[in-house]
Amino acid sequence: MDKVRQVELANAFLARHRGPPMLLLPNVWDAMSAGIFAAAGFDALATTSGGVAWALGYPDGEHAPWSEVLAATARIVRAARVAVTADIETGYGATPAEVAAHVAEIIQSGVVGINLEDSVHGKLRSIEDASARLAAAREAALREGVPLVINARCDVFHLAHGEKTSPLAPAVERCKAYFAAGADCVYPFGLRDSQTIAAFVKAVDGPVNITGRPGMPNAQVFETMGVARITIASAPTLAVMSAIQGLAKELRAGSGFEMLAASLTRSEAQKLFQSK
Repeated sequence: MDKVRQVELANAFLARHRGPPMLLLPNVWDAMSAGIFAAAGFDALATTSGGVAWALGYPDGEHAPWSEVLAATARIVRAARVAVTADIETGYGATPAEVAAHVAEIIQSGVVGINLEDSVHGKLRSIEDASARLAAAREAALREGVPLVINARCDVFHLAHGEKTSPLAPAVERCKAYFAAGADCVYPFGLRDSQTIAAFVKAVDGPVNITGRPGMPNAQVFETMGVARITIASAPTLAVMSAIQGLAKELRAGSGFEMLAASLTRSEAQKLFQSK
C-alpha cells in the first residue's frame, strides 16, 4: 500500500475511536472474507488470529509461522481496500525489541492498527513488561512513519473465571498503564456483563473495545455507555466453518445437492477481486 494512503487511513481510523458513532469492526481471516465485509459497506476491518491461523492450517496461539501471517495479512489488506487492523496476539516476540521488529513488519503489510495481548500461555505478564512491549510497538510505528492505532488487549477478565474477587480494579489499573505506554484503545477481553462494561468505560476514561457475543445487547446500547469500538473475534470464522460442517454432513449422507444453493454467485465473487 502507498505510504501516504496508509497514513491517511490510519488517521481516519484513529478518529473513528473518538465517536460517536461507535466503531463496529467485523473480524476477517482471508481475502474472501475481507472482500465480502468491505463490499457490505464496512470501512474498517480487523483480523482474527484464530481465523487466520486456521485458514493457514495451524491452531491459534502463535503457532502459525510469522512469515505466513504477514503474507496472509497483506492479502487481506489488498482485498479489503479499507482500513485493516491486525491481531498479532502477543507480538510474536519474547522481548520488547522483538515485538518492535514484528510491528514494523506488519505495518509494511499495509495495516493501520494492531492488537497486542498482555498474557502468554494463560498467565498475565507484569504491568511493567506489558507496558514495555506496548511502548516498543509505539516506537516502531513512529520509526515507520505510520500513526498506528494500538489496541491493548487486557486479559484480566478472560483469566479471572472462578476468582472470588472482582477483576474490575486490576483491569482498570492495567489499562490506565497501557494508555500511558502508548495504547490508543484498551480491550478488556472476556468482559461481557453490561453493568461492568459501563463501570469499566467510566473508570479508564479512554477508548474501550469490547467483544460482541450472542446474548449481549445491541451495539447502540453499548454506544450509549461510551464504548468506542466493538469487535466480534473469531465468531464469523466459526459461523462459516459451522455452515461448511453442516454442508459436509449433508453431502456425506447422500442428501442430494440442494444444500449447494448459494446466494453469492461466481460472478459476484470474481468482482470482489477485480481492480477498481
